[in-house]
Amino acid sequence: MERPPLYGARMWKQAGTLLLNLPLGIAGFVLAITTLSVGTGLAVTVVGLPLLAFGLSRCRALGRTGRHRARAAYGSTIGEPQPVRPRRPGAAGFTTAHLTDLLSWRSALYHVLMLPWGILCFTLTLVSTLALFPLLPWVVRALVAVDRILIESLLFPGALAERVRELEDDRGSVVDTAAADLRRIERDLHDGAQARLVALAMDLGMAKERMREVETPDDVAAATKMVENAHGEVKLALQELRDLARGIHPAVLTDRGLDAALSAVAARCTVPGGVRVNVDLAGPDGRPERPDSAVEGIAYFTVSELLTNVSKHAGARTASVEVWRSEDQLMLLVGDDGRGGAAPYPGSGLAGLAERVRAVDGVFLVESPAGGPTTVTVELPWRTRAAHR
Repeated sequence: MERPPLYGARMWKQAGTLLLNLPLGIAGFVLAITTLSVGTGLAVTVVGLPLLAFGLSRCRALGRTGRHRARAAYGSTIGEPQPVRPRRPGAAGFTTAHLTDLLSWRSALYHVLMLPWGILCFTLTLVSTLALFPLLPWVVRALVAVDRILIESLLFPGALAERVRELEDDRGSVVDTAAADLRRIERDLHDGAQARLVALAMDLGMAKERMREVETPDDVAAATKMVENAHGEVKLALQELRDLARGIHPAVLTDRGLDAALSAVAARCTVPGGVRVNVDLAGPDGRPERPDSAVEGIAYFTVSELLTNVSKHAGARTASVEVWRSEDQLMLLVGDDGRGGAAPYPGSGLAGLAERVRAVDGVFLVESPAGGPTTVTVELPWRTRAAHR
C-alpha cells in the first residue's frame, strides 16, 4: 500500500486539529473546573450535587467534539457511547445517573488535562511549522498518537463498560419477552381452556339436574345429549391445553431433541410443498450431541415462529430448515421460496426473535429481497448439555 506523502493534506489536517487543542482545551478546562469546584464546594447544600451532576453531563456532552475530531482527522474508529439513562425521573434520577457514570468523570478528567496538553500541542506544532519545518511531519505524528490515545482511553467507555451495557439491554429484552409470553399464556388460558371448562361445568350441572327429574324416555335422551356435549367440551379443552403446553415447552423437545421436535413443527406447517428438515448435531467425535437446554429452546421457538410466518405471510410453495453445529456455534438456516420482503421492523415478530437471539449473544440475519426467496440465518452459542446421572 502506498504511503501518504509527508506534507500531504492529511498531515496538515492533523496539524490544524492539534492547534485547535488549545482553544478547545481552555473552554473544556474552564467548564470542568468551574462546575466541578462549585458543585463540590456546595455539595452539603441542596443545589450542590445537582450542579455537580450538571457539570459532569456538560463535560460528557463536550466529549463528542473530541471523538468527532479523532474520527475525522486521526482515522479513529470509536463510536458514540450510549447516553446516560436515569433509572428514576426527575432531578434525583438525573443527579444519581451522572454521579455514578464513569464516563462522565473520565470526560471531566480529559478536559482538565486538555489545557496543559493543548498548550504543549499548540507550542510544538507552531514552532515546528515556523522553525523546524523538516521535522514537522514526525512531530505531528507523535502528537497525534498521544492525542488519539487520550481521546480513546478517556472519552470512550471501553469494551468492558460497553459489554455491561449490552448485557443490561439484553436482560431488559429477556424480561420483556418473558412478560409477553406470560400474557400470551394467560390470554390463551382465559379465552380457550378456561372458557371450555366453564361451559363443561354448566353442562354437567344441567345434566345432573335433568337426571334427577327423569320421568320419560325423552328426559333420558336429553340428559344423555348434555353428557355427550360435556364430553366434547372435555376433549376440546384437553386439545387446547396440549397446544398451550406445546407452546411453552414441548415434551418431544425435552425427550428427543431438536431433530424430532423440528420435524413435528415442519409436519404441522401448511406450506403446500412441505418443509424439508435436516439436523446434524454431530460432535467432534462424530456422535450426536445436544446443546444446552436454554439454547435448544431458543432454537426450537425461533424455527417454529419462522415457519409460522412462512405459513401465514410468505405465500411460499416450499420451505427448508437446516440445523448444524459449527465448532462453538449452533447454526440455523430457514428458507422459503415465497414473495420476500421480510424485515425485522421495530415491533414486528422478526424483531422480537432477533432480540431473543441477541439476548444469548447470538446473531440474527434476514435476507429477503422483494420477490424472494427469503433466508434467515441464526447463530447461537453452543454449550454442550451436561450429562445427567
